[in-house]
Amino acid sequence: MSVMRASRRSISGLTPAAAAALSAAAVLTLSACGDGSSGTVTDDGRLRVTASFYPMQFLAEEIGGPHAEVSTLTKPGTEPHDLELSPRQTGELADAGLIVYLKDMQPAVDEAIEQSGAEHVVEASEFTSLEKHGGEEDGEDAGHAEEEGHAEEEADGGHEGHDHGGEDGGDPHIWLDPVRYAEVAEGVGKAMAKADPDHAAAYEKNAAELADRLRKLDGRFAAGLENRRTDTFITTHAAFGYIADRYGLVQESIKGLSPESEPSAARMKQLQDIAEDDGVTTVFFETLVSDKTARTLAGDLGLRTDVLDPIEGVTDKSKGDDYFEIMEANLGALQQALGAK
Repeated sequence: MSVMRASRRSISGLTPAAAAALSAAAVLTLSACGDGSSGTVTDDGRLRVTASFYPMQFLAEEIGGPHAEVSTLTKPGTEPHDLELSPRQTGELADAGLIVYLKDMQPAVDEAIEQSGAEHVVEASEFTSLEKHGGEEDGEDAGHAEEEGHAEEEADGGHEGHDHGGEDGGDPHIWLDPVRYAEVAEGVGKAMAKADPDHAAAYEKNAAELADRLRKLDGRFAAGLENRRTDTFITTHAAFGYIADRYGLVQESIKGLSPESEPSAARMKQLQDIAEDDGVTTVFFETLVSDKTARTLAGDLGLRTDVLDPIEGVTDKSKGDDYFEIMEANLGALQQALGAK
């Protein structure tokens, strides 16, 4: 700081050009005395990667390995949809070697990336396809319409009331489908290779290995859910549409795509009827949002409760330490709820 104070004291006696030059030199001196790093890479040569929230962080860490330093904008325990960023966080985005995010999942992140003017940005959904999923806002019995093969028509009802989701109503929870997540992993691997060509081979190798693990996980889900007593499961918010699509299940959500929305009395009555008609045994809740409504519904119907984790973040309440462990726990919970064990 002494350099800046000295420059301010001496500027008044200089010509405008000389004063500007001195100020610029002072700023550069202060920057050089900062954290010892050089912007898009760390001082030991690792690629700086900023991830929007846990599913993007997990990909970057697995693919980057020792060649990347990964930070996340969404700290553990924070509900991703509620994230607010400071001006400082927004400004720091411009210095990232690569930003990995999922558009329309976190409006604050979308806005911050746009404001930052960051050049090296990869958006996850560009590597796969988005589908329309919803809950009680989408009209009567949307989940059962899917069971009858009318998912696309029913989804066209729109999601104007949701806090997130694409402009076309696309569901952003793509990481819960191992096949789509594998596609994203391969795309992120290519993006990291482009951002850091010196380690391109390592990134592409790690991405391929991760994609293979994800496709094997898909195989375990398909086999584990094949023989089941019922297709229907009830969950807090409509985060599991891709799992339902992939494995022929019917998701019925208390809330819509937004975990902050509140169910209507009509929807709660509808869920009671669905539970009775379809032999539902379990109402699922999550780790990062309130379980009050799920427990109330379960109590009214005499059903058990369990966790089905959308893996939007990992905390000490999570049933596992990383994506794969939590997905295996999700598989076990679904097997028990659907009578597949």
